Amino acid sequence: MKNLCLNLDVRPTIPVNLGKPGWDVLFPRRLWFPTWTCEERKLTVKCGGREGWIESAGRSAFGFGVSAAVLLSVFSHSPAALAESLTVAFPVSRAPEVNAVQRTLVEAWGLIRETFVDPTFNHQDWDLKLQQTMVEMFPLNSADAAYTKIRGMLSTLGDPFTRIISPKEYQGFRIGSDGNLQGVGLFINIEPRTGHLIVLSCIDGSPAARAGIHQGDELIEINGETLDGIDSETAAQKLRGNAGTTVTVKVKDSGTRSSIREVKLPRELIKLSPISSAIIPHRSLDGHLTKTGYVKLSAFSQTAAEDMRNAIQELENQGVHSYILDLRNNPGGLVKAGLDVAQMWLDGDETLVNTIDRDGNMLPINMVNGHAITHDPLVVIVNEGSASASEILAGALHDNGRAILVGRKTFGKGKIQSVTELHDGSALFVTVAKYLSPALHDIDQVGITPDVQCTTEMLNSAKEISSSTKDKASVSSLEADSCIMVAEHALDMEESKGTAS
Repeated sequence: MKNLCLNLDVRPTIPVNLGKPGWDVLFPRRLWFPTWTCEERKLTVKCGGREGWIESAGRSAFGFGVSAAVLLSVFSHSPAALAESLTVAFPVSRAPEVNAVQRTLVEAWGLIRETFVDPTFNHQDWDLKLQQTMVEMFPLNSADAAYTKIRGMLSTLGDPFTRIISPKEYQGFRIGSDGNLQGVGLFINIEPRTGHLIVLSCIDGSPAARAGIHQGDELIEINGETLDGIDSETAAQKLRGNAGTTVTVKVKDSGTRSSIREVKLPRELIKLSPISSAIIPHRSLDGHLTKTGYVKLSAFSQTAAEDMRNAIQELENQGVHSYILDLRNNPGGLVKAGLDVAQMWLDGDETLVNTIDRDGNMLPINMVNGHAITHDPLVVIVNEGSASASEILAGALHDNGRAILVGRKTFGKGKIQSVTELHDGSALFVTVAKYLSPALHDIDQVGITPDVQCTTEMLNSAKEISSSTKDKASVSSLEADSCIMVAEHALDMEESKGTAS
């Protein structure tokens, strides 16, 4: 029996950044990355400058357990005591596809061992967990079954954000981050109460939008396949495809909830912009007509910061006097994008966020001689769908006194993930740090409570103000948004305070 031998080399790496709820990364780290060799009966160890060898166990299943036990004794040394490399051996599965997943298992295990935010690994022996998972994986015959064992190992960490995804799923996340896809222009998600696939939004001008599909519509079938029990990412993959091809969907209308129609949609190359902007005409409390710049940021993708800068500069050129930044239902994305956006509104050397590593060390991330694009009054709107990088941005602007927060309490995710592509094209998401707001508020599982909440009373008050100060014929869909009305009222209150002082 051949052994699967692992050689762990210390190499500097910069993990890939991707955008989904909380899958964010801040820093490069030095990681233990595996390289591979095979030997028949020898386990070679180099530790603290000493090199020796230990006979591996015999050719029986029992020998596998002994081999893994040797691994545990090897890793009982602290990483600082290790020399350049260390080699351990495992029996290779007789099934080639399981053999490949064995390598993925050790890659994932090693990354978590060196970077996971909880150094106790949820109060368990992480080295022993590798041994147990290898034992469970060894007799399997399929890659799917082997990947299930990896997911089971990760679940013991007690962190839902540390997970492995398939190569296909990873490509989907890359699409969301890169800002381009070939598909029909639908954003979909599972409605938690019913389990149904619901349309969150359609991209303007996309095939789905042209076909009259609307927010709230329920997706019933794709190409004749029912979607019962299908998750949103799997359904999204079915909708994507090469430009020029078509996909047929059945949709239940959100208005009637009884009308079901079948629509044939062409797939096209679609550019995903996370930014939309508009000018809202606004009559202030003293009767003056002003312009409020409205910017909706839906995700922190690779283009988010550049798109935001362009939007602000365009609104400045059109003479706006105040801003509303809408982060509602923004699930997060790239931490760097969130920090870059924060710096567009702030001056000086302000702290943007505080990170806490696995050893409990707090590291503030500060601006360096920042220069805001605009100093006009700013309100940020948030809700329970604002998570991760959205909370970092909202916290940075609020705690530094730059913005008023309006809306409802945010999601409450104060953890940061690194994303690393593994050898087989899958990807591992690992929680590597926690964060606190600049004012040292813990956001995780708590969220951020706005200064002004969109309560029923406040919304009614805003509607009364709107009806008395706006030309009803000119009210747009944005102006009719109750939380935007509250935000405009907050801007009025802030301006009146400034005038009085």
